[in-house]
Amino acid sequence: MTDEKSDTTSPPAWPTVLDAVVVHASGAVCHRLARGTLPPEPAPDRTADAACPDPTTDAACPDPTTGAASPAARQLRLTGLPSTLLPGSLRAALPDGPVGWRITEVRQEAEARLTEPAQLPELRKWLTEAEQAEAALLLRRGQLTARITQTAELRAAAPRRRATDVHRRAPAEAVLALADFVDERLTILHAQAEELDERLRQATRERELLADRLARASTAEPEGPVGTSTVVLLTLTPDDAAQPLPTEALAAEPITIALDYRVPDARWVPTYQLNHRQGGVDGTLLLRAAIAQRTGEDWTNVRIALSTADLHRPAELPKLRSIRIGRRQPTPAPSGWREPPSGLGELFTDYDSVQRPPTPTPASAMAPAHRRAAAPAAPMAYGAAPTAPAAPTAPAPPPAPGGAAPRLMHANLASPSGPPPAPPAPVEPQSPRPAPDLLDYARLTLAGPTAPAAQRGRLRPAAAQRGPGGYALAPALPPHAVPPRISAGSFDQRYDAEARTDLPSDGAWHTVGLGELPVTLRPEYVCVPAVDPTVYATLLLANACDRALLAGPLEVTVDDAFLLTTALPTLAPGATRRIGLGVAQSLRVTRRTETQESTAGLRGSTTVLTEQVHVELANRLAHPVSVEVRERIPVTGDREIKIEERPGTPPWVALTEPSQIHPPGTRLWRVELAPGGRVALSAGYEIRIPAGKALTGGNRRS
Repeated sequence: MTDEKSDTTSPPAWPTVLDAVVVHASGAVCHRLARGTLPPEPAPDRTADAACPDPTTDAACPDPTTGAASPAARQLRLTGLPSTLLPGSLRAALPDGPVGWRITEVRQEAEARLTEPAQLPELRKWLTEAEQAEAALLLRRGQLTARITQTAELRAAAPRRRATDVHRRAPAEAVLALADFVDERLTILHAQAEELDERLRQATRERELLADRLARASTAEPEGPVGTSTVVLLTLTPDDAAQPLPTEALAAEPITIALDYRVPDARWVPTYQLNHRQGGVDGTLLLRAAIAQRTGEDWTNVRIALSTADLHRPAELPKLRSIRIGRRQPTPAPSGWREPPSGLGELFTDYDSVQRPPTPTPASAMAPAHRRAAAPAAPMAYGAAPTAPAAPTAPAPPPAPGGAAPRLMHANLASPSGPPPAPPAPVEPQSPRPAPDLLDYARLTLAGPTAPAAQRGRLRPAAAQRGPGGYALAPALPPHAVPPRISAGSFDQRYDAEARTDLPSDGAWHTVGLGELPVTLRPEYVCVPAVDPTVYATLLLANACDRALLAGPLEVTVDDAFLLTTALPTLAPGATRRIGLGVAQSLRVTRRTETQESTAGLRGSTTVLTEQVHVELANRLAHPVSVEVRERIPVTGDREIKIEERPGTPPWVALTEPSQIHPPGTRLWRVELAPGGRVALSAGYEIRIPAGKALTGGNRRS
């Protein structure tokens, strides 16, 4: 009767379905939906007569916390939520009504989840079987080790001789027979041990492989027959409790409940793929995202949105301390922090006194005593028997009485003519200062007995969580990837996927397409023949959309053939950046210079250095190209040293504003080359150095 009553009075369970996820720079916000019809109005409880003022009426008892009666309130139990849900982040809403009802309570609870052994993942079953097989082999190896030890200790013991006994001949044949038996038996046992070790190595390797596969698998699967699940108890109350809506109307029309909550262990980085044709000016930029999540639930058929906002942005205000004139005072310790208590290490004395199980000895070490007597001493492993203590070394000789050695040293260092140096001022002991991460009390955890001795029983920042196989939950970033919080700058961006997608909770990177963006391309070739006689292919990429493009890896495809993967910098709307595509083998460049030195002025007091530069370009491609040739002339900071440019063929362009790419003195040629065409470029400059500014041994010309 008790079970039936608890079943009838418990709130109905509504399953929830994950509908949308917004992945932020760190963490994600999940949106779940639950649909169903409200349960009928609960019957009045006649068993609580002492609490009800009038048990003969059908009115419900007042709420003991608020004192207000709520006879028409409905309570629901929403299931399917992950256990990694962050406390305090749960929100509920009624997006489609019904009108006149509101949510008055949302409570998160944990309950036990029982899983039948047949419903456990196959990897979990295989790992359990592999662990059991390895444990059985370890047990057999321990038994075999004991047999080898017992057999090796067999010795022929002579009976105790009495004074009245006559001398007897030693039984040499029996001793030799026993030695032959022991040797034969040990040979058989060692052969069995080698075979058992090989089987144990294979079992250990299989267990490690299964553990690695399980660590990389989805965390949405149950880890064992007993687990923990998260449920939400939700209470719906009508606005007018005295006049609730008819039960028939509620039962006929289903309602929708929306849940929003935050989960950690989710991150994303942008990636791109650029498709264009050789020599074309248009291209398509595919905007993609690499998403990794280990939230404990698989995202199946969900709408994905990506945001650069940070859910855990610190909001602490800076403190401006007063400036006081006077003697320096020690900085007061921050409030709420104090030294650890004394005697903290004694709490773990009993834990350390428990003897740990010894590590099994491999077969190579299962040699009898008479075989390993001459073997060199090996380092002692954890749990092994202690070896004989080494002979104590002679202690260091004590210092001379009265500190003669220090006085002698000071006597040698002191000056014979001056007074002895004054002793240093005493240093005031400073109180220990906690590290900044120790002041974030919400993220501190208490170290247990398995931690190092210096950390046990102390508060420390929570380390990054790791999976069963010891793998960090946050995977390494792909090449050229930049976290969105770093590349977004001061403005946050949001990108929505065009289609629903599936993402398992395995912690690995998965690529999701977000859409296509039109971009304007202008292929251009750049060479700096004074530094490297090589022509490099580049693309001038202009962001023609109304959203910023974050920094990330860019896969370049030319004529449907993969070319390379490079790094794309952050592009604001309307911005243009140059993307390098590597060396252009079909473009050749040669450079030669002519230098002449002469004198000018009265009595030849001015040195004139004339530099002539000749550059030749050749295009072996089947389409016309645009090449930018970069040269540089010397720059002087002295007014008496003059630099005069000579007219070029064709004339080069001087930049008005230098930049990081174009330093002062940069000159540019922009040349259009037809297929198979050649062009010759020439220009020069003169440097006039007065005699008073000339350097002995040569003048700097660049």
